[in-house]
Amino acid sequence: MAINVNTVYQTVLLILNKEQRGYMTPVEFNKIGGQVQLEIFEKYAEDMNQQLRVPQVDLDYSDRQINIDEKLSIFKEIDAATYTTSGFRLPSQYSGNSSASQQFTAVNPQLSYALAGNALTLANQGAIVNVFVAGVQLTDAEYSVTGGNLVLVSQPTAQDLIDINLYAKQFYRLGTVIYTAGALPIQELERVGSSELYHLLSSNLTKPTTTYPIYTYKGNYLNVYPTTIQSGISVNYLRKPIDPIWNFSGSTQYVFSPATSNNFEIHSSEQTELIIKILLYAGVVVRDREIIEVAAGQIQQEEMNQKS
Repeated sequence: MAINVNTVYQTVLLILNKEQRGYMTPVEFNKIGGQVQLEIFEKYAEDMNQQLRVPQVDLDYSDRQINIDEKLSIFKEIDAATYTTSGFRLPSQYSGNSSASQQFTAVNPQLSYALAGNALTLANQGAIVNVFVAGVQLTDAEYSVTGGNLVLVSQPTAQDLIDINLYAKQFYRLGTVIYTAGALPIQELERVGSSELYHLLSSNLTKPTTTYPIYTYKGNYLNVYPTTIQSGISVNYLRKPIDPIWNFSGSTQYVFSPATSNNFEIHSSEQTELIIKILLYAGVVVRDREIIEVAAGQIQQEEMNQKS
């Protein structure tokens, strides 16, 4: 589903043609790539809002609402909120580092490898995981992380290097809030504003109950009512995409290092737009007006096609 960061970088360099226009360094590419990925991700909510107001084509693969929701599904998460004296803390906070890595050397016939340190901490927090064996990234079906252990499905070749990279999920936008308690039916909490809260709490007819709970949202905390609820709160939310990284080894020339790199997380259908938008910024970096004009024209045309 992800877009290979090396494919994008090599395509950008090919179009730039460093002999004539200039060169984009890995550091420049990583910063611009992260910015462009976030721009595309940010636009999904606006696109969905627009598509909800126009008739849709009821054909396979052509329903724009479904297509946008598919792109957003990569970043949908559900996690428990942690009760504190300040309220329920959203799953946006993490302790220690926001990322961690650990490397193992494959030993026959070992399939399980114990995580330690920050890698173990992040694994226990339900982090996003990327695993590489001999520099090749595994699919989600080829490994699991359970009980603080990385477990491979297939035995790697002896002495192969196994790299596991973990990244904390960073909260981006709140969805629904759910309360679960024993035999009670699952309840979706209603979000209210601070101005409504006083009036709701002051009347016996409108005050919240465990079967009709409400919450206010401020900062990274949810204040849930009735206040007797101190557990069982979980939230659906969107997380931020992980920043792309094109990493390398070597001092005289750049040699791509996949095991220490991050692919673009956005949907694979966005590859063309991703490259065009990176080229738009690249034109500014290398001061090439032709690249800027062509890239801007392509982006404008694509936006018109999507909204027509």
